Amino acid sequence: MLKNLIKRGQKKPSKSDTDGFGNVSGGNRQSESVSSSNVVVNQSNQGAVGVAASAASGPNNLGPGGAAGAVIEPLPMFRDVSVSERQHLFVRKCQVCCVQFDFSDTLKMVKEKEIKRLNLVELVDYVQSGSGKIAESNQEEMVRMISVNVFRCLPPSSHEHTGSENVEADEEEPYLDPSWSHLQLVYELLLRYVVSSDTDAKVAKRFINHSFVLKLLDMFDSEDPREREYLKTILHRIYGKFMVHRPFIRKAINNIFYRFIYETQRHNGIGELLEILGSIINGFALPLKEEHKLFLMRALIPLHKPKSIAMYHQQLSYCIIQFVEKDSKLADTVIMGLLKYWPITNCQKETLFLGELEEVLEATQATEFQRCMVPLFRQIARCLNSPHFQTAERALFLWNNEHIVSLIAQNRNVILPLVFEALENNIHSHWNQAVHGLTVNVRKMFQEMDAKLFEDCQKQYAEKRAHVDEAAKQRELTWQKLDAAAGPHQIR
Repeated sequence: MLKNLIKRGQKKPSKSDTDGFGNVSGGNRQSESVSSSNVVVNQSNQGAVGVAASAASGPNNLGPGGAAGAVIEPLPMFRDVSVSERQHLFVRKCQVCCVQFDFSDTLKMVKEKEIKRLNLVELVDYVQSGSGKIAESNQEEMVRMISVNVFRCLPPSSHEHTGSENVEADEEEPYLDPSWSHLQLVYELLLRYVVSSDTDAKVAKRFINHSFVLKLLDMFDSEDPREREYLKTILHRIYGKFMVHRPFIRKAINNIFYRFIYETQRHNGIGELLEILGSIINGFALPLKEEHKLFLMRALIPLHKPKSIAMYHQQLSYCIIQFVEKDSKLADTVIMGLLKYWPITNCQKETLFLGELEEVLEATQATEFQRCMVPLFRQIARCLNSPHFQTAERALFLWNNEHIVSLIAQNRNVILPLVFEALENNIHSHWNQAVHGLTVNVRKMFQEMDAKLFEDCQKQYAEKRAHVDEAAKQRELTWQKLDAAAGPHQIR
């Protein structure tokens, strides 16, 4: 009985019903699966259950709602069949899991959904346990089933529903995919397949190919953080196992970044992609290839431009620091890149930049520091006088770092004249007491560092203030003379 059922279930569809990848056409990417007529649920036998193809002929009737055209019948569990029959049973369970369901209605086709879930659990356990090496044809069938479930049209983003553009991302409730009870198991199956010691990369690369990787990357735009977390882990494992795909994966991620920076400025998975890259960069061999340096300059540094940088800044900063720690000669390139994209009116973003700048400076050597210190400390001087106290405070905290202070001390003749006026202005006019106190400490540090230089800067500042006051008096006198000259000649 079981053999007849398996043979009947393995009947191939006609060429007219399949696409180039062996998928059964259903007029919809979400519905490439088993086709037949009426759904009948039969759970009389114990064990996992599956889909058997109907003997009735006719066109595929799988709509967006799912299993409208499949006969669902019981299948035994792997442990209940002989070892020789498990490969056939594996195929049938994969075919079961190709059926799609509508999860927007929790009361719709409850039994069928549970049937699919149980089969997914069985497949995950089978691959994870290493009960037997999966045949090559079965691997192809499994990857096809995974593709049918995972590669789908993502729902519109929340801003597309509401039309709102200025809603803070951290104020929004995270979107949770209603089909996650099935999706999670599909992702778990893919992860177990990729990391399994029984999976031969030379064979598996035929199914985990460039097309598969590209579609997997497309799913990083999912709003469900659980899905992005699985995708991050799986893609990282694919990168580690399939060496042949590594350049392609890096290039594909680059393209996502370019589209995000220069076109859409909207993508949900930038943080997760940067986490993967952080690990990849950590493994780069020295000396760094020119390709990797170009990636830093063309992709990572421009990622400071988008307004939504707060969503992924921690991961981006980690990637940047990895580059500087591997090759300190890149420090001035990074610092000049930060200055290029330095925010003008966004104080929160400016505070993030200052935090990253401190980490970069901590890994910077004196030679690279001298190349960029003039424009750098002109910008820091502007931050010192920021009316936003957090920005001014964060800039003053740079003097709490011993390595940065040592770099400043070595180049004090250049740096003190650049920041002296900003320090004096804070002492005389900044509204925040914490900023005022920190400024006094920094000023005292410079005074102890080089008293002669400090006195010279003080004199220059006093002379400049005197010139400014004199110029203001002259303007006032000029306006008074003009007013007096115009007095007798009133316009009638």
